[in-house]
Amino acid sequence: MRLSEFLAAVGAKTPAPGGGAVASAVGALSAALAQMVVNYSIGKKNLLEQQGELQAAIETLEKSRAHLLDLAQEDAAAYAVLNELQKLPPEDVRRVREMGPAVERAVEVPWTVLLQSIELLKDFERLAPITNKYLRSDLGIAAVLAEATARSAAWNVRINVGDLPPTRKSDVLAKCDALVQEAKRRCEHVEQATKV
Repeated sequence: MRLSEFLAAVGAKTPAPGGGAVASAVGALSAALAQMVVNYSIGKKNLLEQQGELQAAIETLEKSRAHLLDLAQEDAAAYAVLNELQKLPPEDVRRVREMGPAVERAVEVPWTVLLQSIELLKDFERLAPITNKYLRSDLGIAAVLAEATARSAAWNVRINVGDLPPTRKSDVLAKCDALVQEAKRRCEHVEQATKV
């Protein structure tokens, strides 16, 4: 889907793609922007000692970008199923049979996006001191976008845990909050390291 088509689909009066797909797409943009920074760092004379690490980072960021784009589609699909089931009467056989797995999937996808955003921020922390100094603002922006991805994914985890068993729900919410705080800390580290 082209970006313009994705934006039109998000803006349409349909349940999906929605916030989850947007969070994943923002994460993919974050990874892509960091890739640009690394690409401008490869071959720089003052960064010759870091070339192996930079080459490895390109591959890692490419995988992250592709994974997050896949997750955007998966989120839209997962929520579409959940939304359809929620419209059925509570006693409907299909709803009773499929609701549990649908809720689990609707939590699993944004949870994975949240974890992926943390990994991006860890990558950015490592890259901050070894990348082209003229692209510091781009790496800082990538970090802000990765934190936004984490916070956005957390919203979707929180909204979808409602039908989980209470113990599992409280465990997921506690871990979710801890990851959001970790994303904030890591983003701040990157922003400090990329200040101009």
